[in-house]
Amino acid sequence: MQTLLKNLKVEINDKLYVKDPESSDLGKRIISQSIEMIYDLGFEQFTFKKLGVSIKSNESSIYRYFENKHKLLLYLTSWYWSWLEYQLVLQTMIISSHKGKLVKAIEILTQEVIQDSNFSHINEVVLNKIVISEYSKSYLTKEVDVENKEGYFAIYKRLVLRLKDMIIEVHPDYMYPTSLSSMVIEGALHQHYLKDHFTAITDCSKKVTPTSYFLDLIDQLIITNGKQ
Repeated sequence: MQTLLKNLKVEINDKLYVKDPESSDLGKRIISQSIEMIYDLGFEQFTFKKLGVSIKSNESSIYRYFENKHKLLLYLTSWYWSWLEYQLVLQTMIISSHKGKLVKAIEILTQEVIQDSNFSHINEVVLNKIVISEYSKSYLTKEVDVENKEGYFAIYKRLVLRLKDMIIEVHPDYMYPTSLSSMVIEGALHQHYLKDHFTAITDCSKKVTPTSYFLDLIDQLIITNGKQ
């Protein structure tokens, strides 16, 4: 598995960038530093001008890779979902039980992220925090339908459908597998955010993780009532 991950190249929709940032040292520095800066400043305060100063490069050089910071955010979140999808596929392919696959999938999709040494220029832990706090800004826009047709959210949607298929394998008669799948993935982000900022309206805490909550939910809704 580690060998597979080391040879992994995360594939992103090429419409999200002008030049592939993975193709050069400057591009990788743009990605690496933008993750740190978006986390530190917030997406609204982040600019290409500030990024250029930080990486000691002209602002114009960043535009040779990304048309604007919205496309950069879409790239970063797409990279994250693609990376998570690989974790899901590789860690569930060795499990024979449908129930076991589903439980492992829920754990992967809802747990706190740990650093992946296979991608030295990307801090997955910080990127995960960006996805938790900033991902909705990538699709809560007037252009979302056009961007959806362009395939900008294809990786995220594919991940939802993978989990949906696992739900159906355990409980074929469950009526809302797609809604449940998207709710788990999106809900995990929301519960992590509430745990850190609005503790009064969640049961998740330092002792009760979002993973515990969603495993219990899936157990009661799907596994206990499933046929597989």
